[in-house]
Amino acid sequence: MSQPELAPASQGDAAIAAAGVADEAQLSASERADRLFHAALARLTGGISPAALRLAYTDWLVHLMSAPARRLDLAQAAMQAAAQFAAAAAQLPETPWSRIRPPPGDRRFVGPGWELLPFNLMAQGFLLTEQWWQGATTGVRGVSHQDEAIVAFSMRQWLDTFAPSNFAVSNPEVIDKTITTGGANFLAGLQNWWRDLEALQSGAGADPRFVVGTDVAATPGKVVYRNALIELIQYAPATPQVHAEPILIVPAWIMKYYILDLSPHNSLVKFLTGEGFTVFMISWRNPVAKDRDISFDDYRKLGVEAAVTTIDEIVPGRKIHALGYCLGGTLLSIAAATMARDGDTRLKSITLLAAQTDFTEAGELTLFINESQVTFLEDMMWERGVLETAQMAGAFQLLRSNDLIWSKLTHDYLMGERAPPSDLMFWNADATRLPYRMHSEYLRKLFLHNDLAEGRYLVEGKPVTLSDIHTPMFVVGTVRDHVAPWKSTYKINYQVDVDVTYVLTSGGHNAGIVAPPSEQKHFYQVKMKAAGAAYIGPDEWLKTAPRVEGSWWPKWTGWLSSQSEELCEPPRMGVESANNQILPDAPGDYVHH
Repeated sequence: MSQPELAPASQGDAAIAAAGVADEAQLSASERADRLFHAALARLTGGISPAALRLAYTDWLVHLMSAPARRLDLAQAAMQAAAQFAAAAAQLPETPWSRIRPPPGDRRFVGPGWELLPFNLMAQGFLLTEQWWQGATTGVRGVSHQDEAIVAFSMRQWLDTFAPSNFAVSNPEVIDKTITTGGANFLAGLQNWWRDLEALQSGAGADPRFVVGTDVAATPGKVVYRNALIELIQYAPATPQVHAEPILIVPAWIMKYYILDLSPHNSLVKFLTGEGFTVFMISWRNPVAKDRDISFDDYRKLGVEAAVTTIDEIVPGRKIHALGYCLGGTLLSIAAATMARDGDTRLKSITLLAAQTDFTEAGELTLFINESQVTFLEDMMWERGVLETAQMAGAFQLLRSNDLIWSKLTHDYLMGERAPPSDLMFWNADATRLPYRMHSEYLRKLFLHNDLAEGRYLVEGKPVTLSDIHTPMFVVGTVRDHVAPWKSTYKINYQVDVDVTYVLTSGGHNAGIVAPPSEQKHFYQVKMKAAGAAYIGPDEWLKTAPRVEGSWWPKWTGWLSSQSEELCEPPRMGVESANNQILPDAPGDYVHH
């Protein structure tokens, strides 16, 4: 099989590692020492650059100190907040939340206990303090947009630490549970903490109540191709006839692929096979330190390109519906632009799920992306060879710290309870690592310099541009996405001149995508922009796009069907391996790494 490979899996380590020798040799002793110092410091800071924080706070403080009128406004705002706090105290217990209420989505102070003295007063005082600091850290003239965002975000994280809901003596629910159980909740919480600590130390972070291949990632299929970076899974047909064009799914390699093949009731893969589609899935190998020099383009060649070539051998002559999720969607966009540039017409349609192709407004993740922070991360990865799972998971947890950190600590350790088993949370804990070179290129070329959107991104020495793509597109954004904000994903509408069906669905980056029709809570808005039609901005689109109750999955499969040819017999499962590899059934081996 004529596939691009780093090297055979058994020999790939030396080929991958060899690329980093020149870089090592070019470093002076002082440069190595500084990198080692930064790497050691990163272990203490969780990968956050102290220099980046200092620069941001210096920018804010210097401009605030040179704005005496603004400081006077803040002093007056502090006095007004104090007066509001006193007024709130005077109106309790008759009128809780008389001066300020938790913002929508903040569930820290939900419950009847939070309407009683002294808890309601503490909560209002905390919210007034948060409100004052938000005003103090934003809107200072002269502060750069990114520095302002860093200061506001970090101050919010610091204040969240001291929320009254986080402490047993100031949380009425914890006090009530303690009285009811005679303090047994603290014993149960200690046991929960000890189990979590053991799991963390052993590396077994995932919930043992789920088994990959049995409870999740259980759709029947077979690995039909393997190289040093991917296993390609072909799923077994579930209908007597199938649509002629197969679907290739390119997931992100930041997490495991089975976010799209969770439990049978919410598996997108199972839904697609049930709708008569032949589905192929890329399962990425979890890199280790010796894979440090795998490049971003290796993911394109050994991932998308190798998968397309393999599918072409299994179903020759049939074009492919390609889907990319998150970072996998960004990679698919680059691969599709490369194929279009080179005259390769094997893609029938392109679907992007919560995927960005322009990174100028890439959400709160950009707080961690500036020259100082990227350099700090590079030094940390240079020493380790990879970005470890803890750093990646920590960054995502910070974006939703109230939901993913503080509420968990309160629920598990103070209340002594455990959340019911969740396949989504199990997947979320099954984290992966990222190779040093690939992640550095990703951060610099895409996040920091925005090369893809601005026509500077090079593949094999030549630029690629999304405007070369002439394949119909179906693009999905989610309302509450902290990773790929929907207005960022919407920019594809002016980057390509093809028919683009854009869907904005309820939920967040994961829960909005995993939206099976059996769940009634979902809704979406949808509107198609035809090739050559005038562009409308996201705010205008939001006003005019019709709202539909239910899951977006049937809308997408209906769109895919309209892009497909007639039904036919299911294709064979795989092709004969050129090197007589014995390949396993789905979910394969790489998902267990």
